[in-house]
Amino acid sequence: MRRPLRERGVAPAAGTIAVNSGLEFVLTFAVLFAVTTITRWVMGPSPIAHAVPGIHLRLLLVGACVGPLLTGLILSRPGKVSGAHTNPAITLAMWRLGVFPGAAVLPYIAAQLAGSALGVLAARAVWGPVVGRPSVAYAVLRPGPGWSDAELFAAEAVSMGVVVALVGMFLRKPRLVPFVPWLVGLLVGTAIACLGNVTGGSVNPARQFGPAIVSGHLDFLWVYLLAPMAGAVIAAAVLTRVGDHRDERTAVDRDPEIE
Repeated sequence: MRRPLRERGVAPAAGTIAVNSGLEFVLTFAVLFAVTTITRWVMGPSPIAHAVPGIHLRLLLVGACVGPLLTGLILSRPGKVSGAHTNPAITLAMWRLGVFPGAAVLPYIAAQLAGSALGVLAARAVWGPVVGRPSVAYAVLRPGPGWSDAELFAAEAVSMGVVVALVGMFLRKPRLVPFVPWLVGLLVGTAIACLGNVTGGSVNPARQFGPAIVSGHLDFLWVYLLAPMAGAVIAAAVLTRVGDHRDERTAVDRDPEIE
């Protein structure tokens, strides 16, 4: 979640975009393989599921596993090179914040979605048919009973907006930038634990894409794909506007010729 592909404002070469997009594929593959694996053992038939009663404790355990995983991937060598977005909404937000080149947005998103689907398929190959059972269902997410498309859209957009707003604020302060990987892990882990049985706690289009495509559970998929992106773009636009306004005020305060 750093500032990849940006050197003195010069657009990156096609080869650099290709390499970094490939790293995003690998990282997102790892995320979805891990998420499906964690779901298989925590939610599916297993000693862990038997020992941890109740959906809330299980979601807390899933969040406690996924959060540090994301932090580790961001801090890994491939993560430092590509930025370890592993999330199309984050890629859009970084572009809107001006710290990511527009030419790399579509390649990154394509790589993330492909990595998502293949990560789920790899988990199915490793763990077998149990991954497709209803209790696991390829780790596909579903909102709680009674949620409409509009309500889910608003909830996912706001959740992603909060994540982008906090990450953006950290990125704007050099002393806080080293803590961004830990912030991301904390926010995503918290979203899973708190929202998992309410909205699904996706806040990542790639998180739902692979499980939904592989399982065939496509209801609400468009919401899980578009809502986080909408929330990310809106939050980034607000951050940019606020930042520009502050820069203008700072320039006025420092320039004695401006009255």
